[in-house]
Amino acid sequence: MREHAPLHRQELPDGRVFYSVTRYEDACRVLGDHRKFTSEGGSLLNQLGHGDAAAGKMLAATDPPRHGELRRPLNSLFTGRALEATEDRIRKAVRLLLATAFDSTEWDVAQWARTLPMAVAGLVLDIPERHWADVVTWTGMAAAPEEPEFMVGDGATTLAIAHCQLIEYLAEQYVTRRATAGSDVLRRLMTMRDGELSQEEVVVNCYSLLLGANATTPHTVAGTVLALLEHPDQWRAVQGDPNLVPLLVEEGLRWTSPASSFLRHARGDVRLSGGTVPDGAAVAVWVGSANRDEWSFADPNRFDIRRQPNRHIAFGAGPHYCLGASLARTTLRIFFDELVHGVDDLALAGEPRRLASNFIAGLTHLPVTICRAEERV
Repeated sequence: MREHAPLHRQELPDGRVFYSVTRYEDACRVLGDHRKFTSEGGSLLNQLGHGDAAAGKMLAATDPPRHGELRRPLNSLFTGRALEATEDRIRKAVRLLLATAFDSTEWDVAQWARTLPMAVAGLVLDIPERHWADVVTWTGMAAAPEEPEFMVGDGATTLAIAHCQLIEYLAEQYVTRRATAGSDVLRRLMTMRDGELSQEEVVVNCYSLLLGANATTPHTVAGTVLALLEHPDQWRAVQGDPNLVPLLVEEGLRWTSPASSFLRHARGDVRLSGGTVPDGAAVAVWVGSANRDEWSFADPNRFDIRRQPNRHIAFGAGPHYCLGASLARTTLRIFFDELVHGVDDLALAGEPRRLASNFIAGLTHLPVTICRAEERV
C-alpha cells in the first residue's frame, strides 16, 4: 500500500468508509495538522461512523486550543522533577516484578508485562495497589474487546462492560478525592486554574490516560523481548554495552508500534501524496506502516538497536503527541536496564500469541526461559 496505494479508500460491508494512510510523511501531516484533520470525530477506528461522546471533553478527542487547556495542567506530572522523583519507585517496582520471573522456570513476558504499567500509572493517578488487577483487566477489555482472552459474550458487550466498570470506578475515585488534598492527575484536573472541570471531563481524561498506559507499554516490552529473541546478535550487543539500552528502547518502540492506528476526519478537501481526502472523510493513520516507510527509515525491516536517527511516531505526532511518552520511555529504559544486568540468556519456551485487535499491535503470550546473571543470584 505504501508503494501502490498510499491513500487507500476502504468501504466496509455496512457502507462505512475510511481512507488508509501508510506513508511516514503523510502520517505526520495528518497527525500534526489539526486545522486540516480534527480529532473530535473519534480517534479510534472502532468509533468510525459513531463519533465520540467525549468530543471536546477528553484530551484524545479535542483540538487546540481546548486540547492545550486540558494538557497544560498535567504536563508537570510527566516531565522534569516529577519524572525524576518517580524513577526510584519505578525501578523498585520493576525489580519486584522481575523477582517473580527469576523464581520461576518459565516466564510469560506478555502476561507479566500487563502489570508493569500500573506500577507506574498507579503512582501518577494515586490508584491503590489492591485495585490494579481490576484496572488492568478492564483496560485490556477496552483496548481489545475482540480478543478471546478478554471477551465476555461478544466484542460490543465486552467494550460496554469495560467502559462501564472503568467510568464507574473513576467516578467513585472522583467523589472520594474531592474532600482530600493531593497532586495526582485526578486532583490536578479538579483544580485547573481556568475553572474546575466537570466530573465527566475529569473522569474521561483519567480513563484515556489509563487506557493509553495499559494498552501500549506492556506490548512494547513483550514485542521488544521477542525481537531480541529473534535477533540474538542484538541481544548480545546490548549485553556487551548496556549504554545501548536507550537506543534499544527507541528501536523497540519503532519495531512494535503498539498503537496500530489513529483516526482523524478531514476538514475540507486535503491533498496527500496518494491523492485527495474529501471533506469530512475519516482517515486512519497506520503507525506501524509509517514506522517502516522505506523512504524515511534505512532498511526498515531490520531490527537495529543502533539505528540513528530514529524519528518513529510510536507516540504519535503533533498536538496529540503522547502526554506520557517520557514516563513510558523511562519505564522501558529501567526495565531493559534491569533485564540486561539481571539475565544472562533468554530462550523462547513456546509459541508467541498475537493479540486480536485493530487498535493494539501486541502479544497475549510470550513464554520464555531465563538464565539469571550470577551477580544477581
